[in-house]
Amino acid sequence: MFCPTHECTSEWPVIIIGAGPTGLATAIAARRLGLPALVLEKGCLVNSISNYPTNMVFFTTSELLEIGDVPMTSASAKPTRLEAMSYYRKVAMHYQLHVHTYERVEHIAREPRGFVLKTHTGSGARRTYHARKLVIAIGYYDLPNRLEVPGENRPQVLHYYKEAHPYAGCRVAVIGGKNSAVDAALDLYRHNAQVTLIVRKPQLSSSIKYWVRPDIDNRLKAGEIAARFSTRIVSIEADGLRLAPVEAPENTAEEFLPADFVFALVGYHPDFEFLETAGVEFDPATHRPRINLKTYESNVPGLYLGGVVVAGRHTGEIFIENGRFHGQVIAEHIRDSLGPLQA
Repeated sequence: MFCPTHECTSEWPVIIIGAGPTGLATAIAARRLGLPALVLEKGCLVNSISNYPTNMVFFTTSELLEIGDVPMTSASAKPTRLEAMSYYRKVAMHYQLHVHTYERVEHIAREPRGFVLKTHTGSGARRTYHARKLVIAIGYYDLPNRLEVPGENRPQVLHYYKEAHPYAGCRVAVIGGKNSAVDAALDLYRHNAQVTLIVRKPQLSSSIKYWVRPDIDNRLKAGEIAARFSTRIVSIEADGLRLAPVEAPENTAEEFLPADFVFALVGYHPDFEFLETAGVEFDPATHRPRINLKTYESNVPGLYLGGVVVAGRHTGEIFIENGRFHGQVIAEHIRDSLGPLQA
């Protein structure tokens, strides 16, 4: 809990759900405009970043991750996961933001002057809050995309990658063709795992980080990392996977690939169900929420969306670099719509 005084009131002009970079940027903007704001986060501060691979390096440079006009320093051109976590923690403390970590919002309802939120904490306490305006900036990293194949729930199937050491000497299949999958495959290879990369498309994504691309290309060319392109997963079994060509008919002979562990790194998506329970409506094809792109207010009056949830299933459109600017726009519109707080 980052509250400067742990005696936080239950009534707020603004409540923000999500303590990622966008949620924190919104809280900072609100504070600067004289709007007291409470941030509720079901995990730790910048929870998604904390769950990134241990030694991850960001694609972007430090200044593009900054919020609240606080400079971010890094030992190299691109910051690490550890540096980012330290930075956002210090920013929250610098602005004395009211942040409740490990407090999950279970229910949101409309009331005459705004919203009522029901929560429970990691210790089991249940609380009720009232907010004039509500901002949801929950990101998307908590919900992995599913393969929807038999055996996906086996214990050796993992949707997140942290570090390589536990898998040294093991046969590991990595499913996916973008940065997360490639980074994991390279790290596992360098820690003596036998790695096979399984990609549904005929080639790796064009978005692979430019300094990583030659590395993975060379490892594949040398056969140090095996690859199956244009390949789909038929099923996952106790000791491996059954594979088939993407375009092949159902009766095509399947390949069996032995594997001790499987990393299904095929992306993540926002918690659409949570947004729907709050009344947010979506485009049925893209799952983009109905919002005013000039203010980020949703179809629910007084409820705003910030960060990657604005993009629906197109999560590659919004990153920290551009999502952090949503907060200022949202806070200014809330200030203008609320008028004097005593009203």
